[in-house]
Order: sequence, then structure tokens, then C-alpha cells
Amino acid sequence: MARVTTLSLLAFFAFIAPFTHAIKFALPAARLPIPKCIWNAAHIHALVIVTANVGPGTHQRVDIEILDSTPHRNVYLSKRDIKGETRLAVTAHGEGEVGVCFKNYLSPDIKLDMARNMSRTVDLDIDIGADAVDYNAIANQESLSGLETEMRKLEGVVKEIVDELEYLKKREERFSDTNLVTNRRVQNFAWFTILALAALGVWQILHLRSFFKRKYLID
Repeated sequence: MARVTTLSLLAFFAFIAPFTHAIKFALPAARLPIPKCIWNAAHIHALVIVTANVGPGTHQRVDIEILDSTPHRNVYLSKRDIKGETRLAVTAHGEGEVGVCFKNYLSPDIKLDMARNMSRTVDLDIDIGADAVDYNAIANQESLSGLETEMRKLEGVVKEIVDELEYLKKREERFSDTNLVTNRRVQNFAWFTILALAALGVWQILHLRSFFKRKYLID
């Protein structure tokens, strides 16, 4: 029974694990092109493998840049004039998203009216975390059996899930701290308002008493 439960949990983890992100799109050419960016969530120290297959196109230059969404906007690498299949690997430096940005520069020799329909096709695959690990190479290097290789894959998937839960826990703690600080500030503001109103009421009473005494309305 315990073995069935364990296998069920492993199958569940494998099902909810992040899959390979693949996309194919046309990248228009321009003198000052607007970057086309694909963003994917990645945890700190996660391995990110980017495989870009750029189709042919004359008088066009495609540049690629990989960066993250942290406040520092870390640029992991930048490569000019990529052609055919290009494979790049980076490691995320912080929690957030990793973006793969493309720009398709038009050659100055081409007139703008002729470049309206000019573009290059980009076939992009992004592997993150356990999906980026080459388990076949590990199996050959360590002489692992098929079952051992699958268990190694599941181990990587489970580690990713644990990291995800730990990240969510930290976010919940930050949100909880923010709520406590906000509540404390609201309470302090409420007490300040009450004290200010009380002081204003006392001042008004004293002022009216002084006014009535000047008018000889009260002793």
C-alpha cells in the first residue's frame, strides 16, 4: 500500500512539473526594432537552457539577449547576429522571471517601403530547472539503468516542487509582515486622529469659555 502511495505521489509530481516552453513566431525587421521578449518564471540558481532556431532572411540581423525581471535587471548574455540553431545556457541569479529578447535589425541598404513584409521565423525552446538537465548524459556517465534515470528525473522534479513551496512560504511571510506593519500604522493613525479630535474639542471649550467671560455671559 505504501509503495502504491509513493508511486502515485511521484506520478503526481511528474504531472504538475513545469514542461518545456516552446513557441514559434515571426520577427519583423526594422531599423530600430522593438524587442520581442518571452518571459518565464525561474527560481534562484535554476538552470535555463535556451534553444533558438532562426530561419533564413537576407539583409536582416537577429540579436538575442537574456535578462531577468529583478530590480537590477541582470543581463546574463547578449549575442549578435545569430543564425540557424543557437543553444545558450544561463543560471538565474534571483527569484522572478527570465526573459529571452530578440531584435531583428534591417540592413541600411534596404528601403523601408520594401521591408514591410520582411521578417525571420524564430523557433524557441526554453527549458528550466529539471527540464534543462541532460539526464541521458548523466545516465551514460554514471552507468545508470532506465529506472534509475527516471528516479533521478523525479528527484529533480521533487526538488523543484520543494523549492516552489519554499518560495511561496517566503512570499506568504513577507505578505504577513506587510499586513502587520500596515495594521500597526492604521492603528497609530487612528489613535492620532482620536487624540487630535480630543485636543481640538478641549481647545474649543476653553476658547468658548474665554469668549463668554469677555461678554460677561458667565462668571
